[in-house]
Order: sequence, then structure tokens, then C-alpha cells
Amino acid sequence: MSSQFPILLVDDDPNVADILSKAAKTSFAEASFIHVSTFEDAKRYIEVLEGRGPKIVLLDIDLQDKVDGLDFLALLRAHPKGRVLPVIVLSASKTAQLVERAYTFGASSFTVKPFSFSDWKTYLNNLKIYWADTVTLLDIRHSNDEH
Repeated sequence: MSSQFPILLVDDDPNVADILSKAAKTSFAEASFIHVSTFEDAKRYIEVLEGRGPKIVLLDIDLQDKVDGLDFLALLRAHPKGRVLPVIVLSASKTAQLVERAYTFGASSFTVKPFSFSDWKTYLNNLKIYWADTVTLLDIRHSNDEH
């Protein structure tokens, strides 16, 4: 496994980015987070990305914006490289309709946001075990020349 595991975090709550960074120090030290907080910022990030992209995306559905995380997921799935990028939905709630919408839009998995710091550490440890240590991911390179 690589010593760096870049994760694109799309979440409007800066506390989530802070908690993830702190919890990762002991639970997933290889993780590095690229945090964007709006649909527009996430879209811009993907459009100008060159070189190696993130290995996975953690995506909040409710971005407190005119558009939600599932709109970004649809955009990502239409992108030449983004259609194979694993996207883990992070949601504060878990209704059957929400879970179905997430998978319909192309989510790789649906998870509920932990509430305590300890639970975030467990969440990241599980993320590491599955996405970094178990799964074989594609080496996705983004370039403006690859359209």
C-alpha cells in the first residue's frame, strides 16, 4: 500500500474535516484529505485536477446548497475518470429513500456519519481496512488532455 491515500472530502461542515484529520492520525495515518465544501468547489476540483486524483471520495449528501451531494455524484459519474472512482456517501440520516437514491446515482457505499470522536476513529479504521488494505483500486490519473 502507498504511504499516501488521498481522499476527496465533499462536506459543508468544517468540523467534519477537522475531526477526520484528527481521527486519522491514529486510525488511518496514510490518509490525506482534500476538503471542498460546496458543489461548485467540488466540480471545479474535478475539472482542473491533473496528475493523481483521490483514491476515494467521502461525499455528504446535504451540502446546504442549491444542489446536493447527489448532484455532484451524477457529475462525477459522467466524468471520464470519475465514473470508476469509489464514492462513499456520508449522511446524517438513513432513510430507505435516501439510500436508494444514493445507489441509483452511483454510490459505491452508503454510510451514516458517526457522532463521537471514538466512533469516527472506528469509522476510519474500517475505511482503511476495506478501501486501503483489502480492495484493489485503479490507479486513476486525471489530466486535462484526457477528454
